[in-house]
Amino acid sequence: MNKWRVGLLAVSAVAVMVAVADRANAACTRPMLQAAVDSYLAAQKAGDRTKMTFTGKAKFRQDMNDIAADMGLWNTSLAIDHVRSFYDVDRCKTFSEVIVAKPAHQYVIGTRLTVEDGKIAVIDSLVTEKGDWLFNANSYLKHSSGEDWHPLSPIERSSEQSLIAAGNEYLDLFSDKLSDPPWGIPCARLEGGAYTDRKSDPNATCKVGIPGGVLYIVNRDYVVDEEMGVVNIFCRFGNSQTGMADSHTFRLVNGKLRWVHTLSVSPTKNSPQATDEGEIVRTSAPAPAPPAK
Repeated sequence: MNKWRVGLLAVSAVAVMVAVADRANAACTRPMLQAAVDSYLAAQKAGDRTKMTFTGKAKFRQDMNDIAADMGLWNTSLAIDHVRSFYDVDRCKTFSEVIVAKPAHQYVIGTRLTVEDGKIAVIDSLVTEKGDWLFNANSYLKHSSGEDWHPLSPIERSSEQSLIAAGNEYLDLFSDKLSDPPWGIPCARLEGGAYTDRKSDPNATCKVGIPGGVLYIVNRDYVVDEEMGVVNIFCRFGNSQTGMADSHTFRLVNGKLRWVHTLSVSPTKNSPQATDEGEIVRTSAPAPAPPAK
């Protein structure tokens, strides 16, 4: 064996060791992540962030912008109607879909936590409300709470790589119409409040059309929960700094897409809305596509 091959093998071995070490250092337990989420939900209900335990250099983010700790929505007491949470034990991250449908001020919130040694190192919330893309909290509550998101049996699950690939293939459709996600039947898409399977059709599909043109979905960041068959992707539409902040959550069962949930924060708060049943409100002007930049 020549010196070049010996050197290459040595470098490869070091790279593998570093990757394994990074994964080991990042590993959390599911109960640890669940405890962090429980503290976040307690804080959100009370409007008291001190119910969460933060690291010394914790970061606070809302709508993909850094903010002061006392400026986030977690300082406002909210009556939460429904929560669904996912746990990524390898990345030490969580994602929670939080629905507030009380008439005073309605929200659908997507909150991520990054956890270090049981403490929250990053809290990152996407806050959607009236005026955001296809928003309707009543519809979101009705349809999200009515779906079956039970933990999957081992035979129903997909690998981490397959979940990420499926989410990427879906988002790639916005720029490459030949991308081919693993479509499942039935499948329903809940987009802000608009719902594609209002009649509970056993043959429903999520293959219901993507806007024309080329729109790149950038800054993709992942939370993967294999037990739930879920990958959540935080991303931006178009521009990596100013593009619309977005969350896409994909649920796969037996390797096929079954549910897609999206939350998109409109910079102008004047986007088309959805009805309480999940239909898109039609206006005299064509509904604009999500902004590219």
